[in-house]
Parts: sequence; structure tokens; C-alpha cells
Amino acid sequence: MNINLDTKLDTRYYLTEIDKNPSSIFCYHKEISEAYVVEHKHEKGQFLYCEGGIVYVKIGKDTYYLPARHFMWIPPHAEHSIHPNTPDVIMRNLYFPISDHDDVFYKKLGIYPADGLLLELLLFSNKWLGDIGSEQRSEFIIAQAFKEILPQISKNSLKLTLPLPSDDRLKKIVQFLEDNMDSSITMKKITAEFGFSERSLSRLFQKDLQMTFVQYFTILRMLRALKLLIDGTYSISEISNMVGYNSLPTFSNTFQKVIGVRPTDYSKKKDIL
Repeated sequence: MNINLDTKLDTRYYLTEIDKNPSSIFCYHKEISEAYVVEHKHEKGQFLYCEGGIVYVKIGKDTYYLPARHFMWIPPHAEHSIHPNTPDVIMRNLYFPISDHDDVFYKKLGIYPADGLLLELLLFSNKWLGDIGSEQRSEFIIAQAFKEILPQISKNSLKLTLPLPSDDRLKKIVQFLEDNMDSSITMKKITAEFGFSERSLSRLFQKDLQMTFVQYFTILRMLRALKLLIDGTYSISEISNMVGYNSLPTFSNTFQKVIGVRPTDYSKKKDIL
């Protein structure tokens, strides 16, 4: 089935169409006009790319941050909801049938930078909407090639996720980190502020969030930097200070390690489609 390009689709409609034809590749590109995409799952694996802001993908207790110029692979049967930070975000989706013989890449959730080749193919897919079956030979071959190159160009998944704390003490600490990010925050300062020993605080982070204090705070700062870069109001130097870095090179190196590109490159190319 092909969907007429003039047909007005809403989220409720397209979610029911993804798996109707199990052998097809389903394509859906649209501005997210709703506050969020409800929790759902599908038989096909999902390629998700967004432009115009940041999208939060919630899976279980984890919230994944998908920034512009990155894509997320969501494996089959993964229950998730999608939350854009602005209604102007354009969501680009391709849903692929996955077999037991496919590469292990397709069975794991991951977030990756989108390279030039992938973006060119994604731009070409703008003309597609709905099911792409083998009877549409040229489109189907290109869509299959799109799927096949993903494992080749996506070697290292980025850690762009922060679990929500369940411990009430940790919730207060995380809120303090968010509210005071522009100041010099160390673990010693947190222990003094909240009456923990460093050892007990470390145990609390590991038990509740499965990561260290430094890992959590570093990702938190880089995700704030991402939002500020996308906003476009501040210079990279200003953003560095706003997330607590006095050294611009240190900030740039940390950003590249967490996000996969340097802030200067990201700022130039965050929305190339």
C-alpha cells in the first residue's frame, strides 16, 4: 500500500500502519504536531532521525536524548514513547523488517552520529511515504541499501541517556546539579551540601543509576550544552562556562567524547536537511 502524499496523517494513524505489511519497509516523515508520541512498539526495527530540536525517547526508566544530526536505532518489540522538546521538530522514520539472520546491530538500541552518506540517502527518502515493497523495485533497493549500511557506519553507540533516580535523596542531588551547573561542582561539594560521605554517595549513584557521579554529571552537562547549541543564542565559549567548564579545550574534548563531534562542527551542521 502506498499512501497519497496529500493525505493528512496523524500519529495515531501511522502507528497502526507500520506492521500491516510485514515484508515492506515503512517510511514516515512528518513534523511532530503533538506533545508526544504515545508509548508503543512494533515488529519492525526503527531508524529515527530528528531535526529542529532534541527528542527524548523514553524506554523503561531510561530517557535517551536524540539531538539533531544523530540517529537512533530502536530494535523490534522495544516499547517506547517519543517526546520532542519543541512542536517544530521534524521526525524522519524508516521501519525495516528484521530477521534472525540479520546483523546483531539491528537487535541493539543505539544512538549514532549521522554521516554525510546517510544524510544524502535520508534526503533522497523525502519523496517516500508509507509502504515500500519489492514491487517498487528502485525505491525498495535503495531503502534496503540504507538498512545495510547502518552497521558499517555505526560502530560506537553514544551514551546519550540518563536514568531517572528513584531514591528521594538522589532526586534532590540531581536537581541541585541541574540548578547549579554553571558553578564549580565537585563530589566533595555535594557530600558537604547533603551530608554524605564520598563512599556512601558513590554507592548511591551506582546502586540507583548504575553509573558513577562523574559519569552522570558529565553526561548531564553535555546534554545541557547540546540544548544551548541548538538554541543558537550563545557562543561556544559562553556555553562552556554555563555548564561549568573554565577551559574551552577541555569542554570541546569532553563534548566530542560524549556527543561524537566537536561543538564547533555540531553548531555548523546541526540541521542540514
